[in-house]
Amino acid sequence: MVTERIEKARKNYINAKPAISYERARIWTESHKKTEGEAIPIRRAKAFKDTCEQIDVNIFEGELIVGAIGEFRKCGILTPEFSWTWVDREMDNFDKRVQDPYVMTDEQRAFVRKNIFPYWKGKSLEESFLAQLPKETAKVAVDTGIVDNDSKWRQAVGEITPDYQDVLFKKGFGGIIKEAKEHISKLSLTSVEDIKKKDFYNSIIITSEGIITLANRYSEKAKEMAEAESDSIRKAELLKISEICSKIPENPPATFYEAIQFVWFTQVGGILAENPLALNIGRFDQFMYPYYKSDMEKGIMTKDEIEELIEAFWIKLSEWVWTISANTAEFFAGYNQFQNLTVGGKTREGKDATNDLSYMCLRATERVKTHQPGLSVRIHQDCPSSFLDEVTHLVSKGTGFPAIHNDNAGYQMLINAGYEPEDARDWNNCGCVVPHFRKTGEWTSAVNVNFTAALEYALNKGVSRITGEKIGLDEKDPSTFKSYEEVEEAFYKQFDNLIGHSITATLVAQRIHKEIVPRPFLSACIEDCMTKGKDLVDAGAKYNLGPVITGIGLAVTSNSLAVIKKLVFEDKVTNMETLVKALDANWEGYEELRGLALSVPKYGNDIDYVDDIAIKMANHYYKEGHKYKDINDNNFNTAFMGISNYLPTGKVVGATPCGRKAKEPLSEGVSPFAGSDTSTPLAAMRSAAKVNQDVHSGGTLLNLRLNEDLVNTKRGQSNLGAMIQSFFSLGAFHVQFNTISTETLLKAQEHPEDYKDLLVRVAGYSTQFVNLSKSMQDAIIARTAHETY
Repeated sequence: MVTERIEKARKNYINAKPAISYERARIWTESHKKTEGEAIPIRRAKAFKDTCEQIDVNIFEGELIVGAIGEFRKCGILTPEFSWTWVDREMDNFDKRVQDPYVMTDEQRAFVRKNIFPYWKGKSLEESFLAQLPKETAKVAVDTGIVDNDSKWRQAVGEITPDYQDVLFKKGFGGIIKEAKEHISKLSLTSVEDIKKKDFYNSIIITSEGIITLANRYSEKAKEMAEAESDSIRKAELLKISEICSKIPENPPATFYEAIQFVWFTQVGGILAENPLALNIGRFDQFMYPYYKSDMEKGIMTKDEIEELIEAFWIKLSEWVWTISANTAEFFAGYNQFQNLTVGGKTREGKDATNDLSYMCLRATERVKTHQPGLSVRIHQDCPSSFLDEVTHLVSKGTGFPAIHNDNAGYQMLINAGYEPEDARDWNNCGCVVPHFRKTGEWTSAVNVNFTAALEYALNKGVSRITGEKIGLDEKDPSTFKSYEEVEEAFYKQFDNLIGHSITATLVAQRIHKEIVPRPFLSACIEDCMTKGKDLVDAGAKYNLGPVITGIGLAVTSNSLAVIKKLVFEDKVTNMETLVKALDANWEGYEELRGLALSVPKYGNDIDYVDDIAIKMANHYYKEGHKYKDINDNNFNTAFMGISNYLPTGKVVGATPCGRKAKEPLSEGVSPFAGSDTSTPLAAMRSAAKVNQDVHSGGTLLNLRLNEDLVNTKRGQSNLGAMIQSFFSLGAFHVQFNTISTETLLKAQEHPEDYKDLLVRVAGYSTQFVNLSKSMQDAIIARTAHETY
């Protein structure tokens, strides 16, 4: 059971509607008006510091962990330096959006239109990107659902894991300031490179001073509130908060309470700096355990008190709302920020790393039912059976948590990417399902590519069936294809063309990020940036991996090619002309042919006939994507991540040969197409495991749904644990489960007010079911609910 304090905060989190604050944008804008002509890193650093000095400090009722990004407890902010035009277009209808609506008042809208947006006209990242993107790529890649990197030119990069082990908890931001000053003292201002480094180190000093100032302001606020507090218990709590905030994050933490408050201040700093996607917590049970152990031994805190702090931290992580456009919300539905927190796995030396905190994090997620953090677990062959039991127990609770990862596969992915063995063993999850390490700079979700659109263009002379617009390359009349190999060749030609546009769009975005939005605050949190004197945008991290291309529609496209291969060219029960007419008609009047198409073997049932097509496609995808270099001369990487991207990408694709109708969702990750995995969950796992996952260093995702009766007993949970280990023995990287009954989900659709805290697994993340659009809810319900192992 949670404490009364946590339950009150939890209910506020569930019931509050996300509200927009413009305070950060107002201060940021006023600061930039005062720093015209100065170096860009310095301007951004000063804007951050001004924000830390001026933004209201809010300590909400009963809070143990403090720090807010605005005046609202469930709050989103605006970042006009990245993009303001979409806000201007959409904010009048923020509260009416189908997906991820926000509260914003008329007074707020009037203020930002008068006082903020005019300054940024012509200066934002979005405007620069759209002005520089080649027209032929823009046609494919701007709000189309075909190629999409919207979140990389309307938003910050994000996708960083602050280095608590080697930087923040060792030095504190006071130590970082001292180190930066030492570096400056060794520079020569007769060197162009050193002049740039001086700006970098000064930007580090300024942002570090900023976050220290913000913490000190919270210290003073807590002290003021304590003086006015009549309740002796709350007064003592506020005085403790004041004491902690006066020490950290300027200094290294000495206790668990200080350490967890330090982590939250780092999150707040990252949010105020750039409102990023996937600002990961990292291996929380590893870097927090020394403080837990010390506190337990010294009697500083009880286990119950530490559990309450962890639960309070979960709520703070969930109260930040990532403010995004309607288009981006279609790809990242559910107010999700992807603050991934990883537990379990092995140590850097290769020993089992599970500890008390590993279990406490699992239990906190079960009790509090927040959608953040994105809880991931690393499972290795010799992990304690008690830990695997706790993992499957949490799965049985129906929250969609945790995301379950093969420890060795994550290690191998990073080894293949060039990591040193000790660093590869120390991996944490990033965002959805990306094996990551805290000394890494990478665009882990750089661009989405619609596999199925490529097949449509191959079968429709380069034309979209939905819009009638010519988007793909020229192709001959599909009725003239003489063999399956010709169809496949046409598909790969269109597919490679889309990959090419995704590379172009990413390179343009990378260049503009490098030019106008350096990242001094988060660069301070990464060790090698300080050593090299380079910002994250200049490849300052120890490891700088190429951007990740995310593939969508693997199962749908494989199933469709299998239908063409079998029905047209092997069994000859139809021809290409008839099949194309059926697709043009959205299968209306072709029900018998559709029945035949639906009967062809489908990916996700452990049938080599179709799985081999998926394997070939995944291998081609890796080779084609990996041959390109990014702006820092790193090879692009590939992934089959799962976010809600398979809905918007499906809306722009007509009927497909597999029997899917126009505008229906595609498939996500390496998961089967919803409802087509008619065998067992183990068969679906075997199909997914056939894909060579170790080369897709951006991660691979398998989403499965199990009937809740399968996991509501200890025996069922034990069977699930054995199935997971069997899956991982095949080399697979990731799996996650929804275990809520269809009946419950339908009731939640009908009576959302009664199911506000019902969590479901959307794709690479969980969120409240009632916060999803009807189409997204329907897509989850459509997944096969497996009834047997």
